[in-house]
Amino acid sequence: MSGPGRFITLEGGEGTGKSTLIAGLERALSARGQKVVVTREPGGTKLAEAVRNLALHPPEDEAWSPLAHALLMNTARDDHLRNLIRPALARGAWVICDRFADSTRAYQSIDGVNLDKLLAIEEIVVGETRPDLTLILDAAPADLEARRQDRNVSDVFEKKDLSFHGKVRSAFLAIAEKEPERCTVLNALQSPEALLSDALSVIDRKLVLA
Repeated sequence: MSGPGRFITLEGGEGTGKSTLIAGLERALSARGQKVVVTREPGGTKLAEAVRNLALHPPEDEAWSPLAHALLMNTARDDHLRNLIRPALARGAWVICDRFADSTRAYQSIDGVNLDKLLAIEEIVVGETRPDLTLILDAAPADLEARRQDRNVSDVFEKKDLSFHGKVRSAFLAIAEKEPERCTVLNALQSPEALLSDALSVIDRKLVLA
């Protein structure tokens, strides 16, 4: 199977299983004959990965302001789009990205950056390169606490308390409600196999059979 490039993003809080689902989608779509490019944000290119480390792991006892954090994310995104995402889509590949602009909307607005400012920056950086489909993996943060601990990942967001993660969940659900044509919410607590099946059904309905 071949055809135009497609841009799929996965969003959700910490420990929702995005990485596992992405791996499953890569296998399934590749088996269908699609050219698949898997990437992540912040990151995906050498420059963007360097920004990722700077943004998520600042020097000890140092912290970025919320606005600086948002600008760093968009700095990485600009390079990511120019040097990986847009060229891959132009080749007809299906790009699957672990987080994208919705994460900046969610996390940085909670940290205190005005949403209108975030959307204005997003418009400049992202332009017309919008996801064709966004899968939002959803679960109550308390139900994901064990997963987050098992991952043994430590960055500025993983260290936040349950209240913060609850606000992140609400922010993603609000995005899904506002943009139902693009976004689909999936139950992150089901088995990896069931989650993959649900995701493929959404892809078939919204991207393949549409």
